[in-house]
Amino acid sequence: MSDYILTLLSDLTGNRTAGSVIISVVFLIVGFWGLIKGADIFVDSASQIAAKLKVPLIVIGLTVVAFGTSAPEAAISITSAFQNNAGIAVGNVIGSNIMNILLILGISALISRLPVKKTTFRYEIPFVVLITVVMLVLGMIGNSLDRMDGLIFILLFAVFMAYLIKLSKSGDNSLAEDVPEIDENASVLKMILLVILGIAMIVLGSDFTVSGATKIAEVIGLDDRVIGLTVVAFGTSLPELVTSIQAARKNKVDIAIGNIIGSNIFNILFVVGISSLVSPSPIAFADSFIVDSIVAVAAAALLWLLVLKNKRISRLGGVIMLACYAGYFTYLFL
Repeated sequence: MSDYILTLLSDLTGNRTAGSVIISVVFLIVGFWGLIKGADIFVDSASQIAAKLKVPLIVIGLTVVAFGTSAPEAAISITSAFQNNAGIAVGNVIGSNIMNILLILGISALISRLPVKKTTFRYEIPFVVLITVVMLVLGMIGNSLDRMDGLIFILLFAVFMAYLIKLSKSGDNSLAEDVPEIDENASVLKMILLVILGIAMIVLGSDFTVSGATKIAEVIGLDDRVIGLTVVAFGTSLPELVTSIQAARKNKVDIAIGNIIGSNIFNILFVVGISSLVSPSPIAFADSFIVDSIVAVAAAALLWLLVLKNKRISRLGGVIMLACYAGYFTYLFL
């Protein structure tokens, strides 16, 4: 639908090239807004419904909030997979993961030093390195990600969920920190309607975003991979960026790194896993993604090294991470 509207509006403009770019940018902005706002509405409303059903906050945090924060990446990648656009489907996830660590944590560390929890240092950061390597290896085998690969990711995702549940039972309540404030007077019917609205906005937002990004890539001569790794990745990482910066400004940074790492794990295991399972054909894993995946592995390894001694990211560490992202960003456009 969005492709048809985009083509029709472009035809109505005098200068087709300039008109296509302007309209595509508008589509991109509208799509990002729909994704982010829809995810917010979905998380808030679903959390209220779960609370009404007496679901513990920790469970809400592990399910509703976790899935909601990954909704933009999931919607974009799944939509792109259906449209056979591997550049955005894969590039969105890899780009978001690189951006989450090097850019978002880098900026946050400049505002306030970021401590890391013991479990995040011991298990979660190494797990990110591991699953990124797994994605790289599976992608290199046959230069694609198929349904069998998707099943592997989903099985690893189930292992990660089991780990989170075990962590919550050990008394670690930080996993429920992001659960929205519960309104006991909220109407269940209203919340159900808002959940439906949130899902609709996510779906339409992803459709608009993919169409706009693909058209921009065609018009200005950039491949879908670069658009997915930069523009789309930045748009889907906006919730994490805003949340992390706000947390750093308010000195609520005790779980900042854990949240980013959790998002990266969800992106690879859930988003790539589901995309690989539902895609009509195997998702192409271009040779260029090998370098990008290696950068994603290196970013996670750098994070682990920066927190190795003092279990926190210092401002110097933040500068190093931002410098690394600047170098990678430059490489993409060379």
